[in-house]
Amino acid sequence: MLNSTEQSTNKISSTRTISMTTSVSFFILSLIINSAGNVLTLVTSAKIHPSFLGSAYWTAAEANLSVAFGWNLFWTFLILGILTTVLNAILVGHWDWGRALGNLIFMVPFSALIQIFEDFFLGKYPIFAGLPDATTPLMVGFYILLNFVGVAMIATAISIYQRVNLVLHPADDLMQILRFKYFKGNANLAMWASYIPPTLMAILALVITHQFTNFGIGTIFAFLFQGGITGIADKSIFPHLKHQALDVGKPTATVEK
Repeated sequence: MLNSTEQSTNKISSTRTISMTTSVSFFILSLIINSAGNVLTLVTSAKIHPSFLGSAYWTAAEANLSVAFGWNLFWTFLILGILTTVLNAILVGHWDWGRALGNLIFMVPFSALIQIFEDFFLGKYPIFAGLPDATTPLMVGFYILLNFVGVAMIATAISIYQRVNLVLHPADDLMQILRFKYFKGNANLAMWASYIPPTLMAILALVITHQFTNFGIGTIFAFLFQGGITGIADKSIFPHLKHQALDVGKPTATVEK
């Protein structure tokens, strides 16, 4: 279990201390890392038969809920993203149109990069033949490791773009609000708390469909360690990058530094 390293030791700035050019550069880099990591988890899971790696935690819950209500994934992700944005506003204590629009804007380049990396790892570009199916125990083990690496990439990307704080995915915004308003900067506890909404989604879907799919070893790994890895990345990846223009409402406790 990751311990004290998940604590945020970065200073927090209520204003921006880096230029917009630098902020955008960090954001683009983190978005690329996040997209590649997400696709790695999806592709490695699909290449093992029978599949037991599962999806990332939010993705797994949303996929189950889409089946339960007969929605496609686009509408499921959009509706739940909007609801999470509303929850974030309630936790912060005020509605911010810029923040809400930023949550939605995040999804546009993110979705495009997801498609690009999916095509790459599936071999749709001539420069790479794609990841083959896992047919031996060695390949299965390698894909499990790649899946965990994908989770670590997602966690690292979250650390970077949360500190830049230009626009955030609603789920990552929720985690950041919980982290600095309620959990003294502890990334692990905040990540676990942010998993309450998707857990409720999964339970609701289970009650309706009596099925529990898309959860697996990779999902468990993400649940246990993604928040902790985010905290480690705060210290080790661009350690001088502060949390920029942080607005989580009135904190309930002092952030530990």
